[in-house]
Amino acid sequence: MSEEEDYSQLDTTDEMVAEGRSYTGVMPDDMPKYMAKTILGIDLFSLRVGQIACWLTVPVFVSMFYEVVARHFFNAPTMWAYDISRMFAGAMFMLGAGYALSKGVHIRADFIYRNWSIRIQASVDLALYLLFYFPGLIGAVWACYKYAHKSWSQMERGMDTAWMPLMGPIKTVLVIGIVLLLIQGVSEVLKCVYAVKHRRWP
Repeated sequence: MSEEEDYSQLDTTDEMVAEGRSYTGVMPDDMPKYMAKTILGIDLFSLRVGQIACWLTVPVFVSMFYEVVARHFFNAPTMWAYDISRMFAGAMFMLGAGYALSKGVHIRADFIYRNWSIRIQASVDLALYLLFYFPGLIGAVWACYKYAHKSWSQMERGMDTAWMPLMGPIKTVLVIGIVLLLIQGVSEVLKCVYAVKHRRWP
């Protein structure tokens, strides 16, 4: 068997599940206009936020590169590189979470999920969104808002490094990231509603 034939036998179901949930700019003709506009608008918004969040890799790379060069070649380690890298990496993770949801790449039990019919997939997704996703994230955003507000009011600083950066900004990003997940969740619920009715994903 040739190498090309080996690759042709690979199971790509997981990749197909993920790729089937991305922004395409086109919705089915039989979808209500309000639903199509809402899904496309939210997915495009998440796409743009995700693209912007990707640029946060630049300060992470720059700070780590500077730290390595300064430490190993000039014996001048920084106090800020570690904090900058972890905060920007955390911000990238949280701000890109809504985009990741729109692409269907969050961790789940795909080895079970992929064997279900589309209607069952959508029904289970819809139930989980309504019963756990939205209530959980609404509670989380409220708790994180209080967390961030307290941090700003006390001008809290990180105590685990010598640089001691302000913690308010990164805790605010946590709130924003959860809000972005809630927004994208609206689009996912509408997709589930359509899939339950029409037995296919939009």
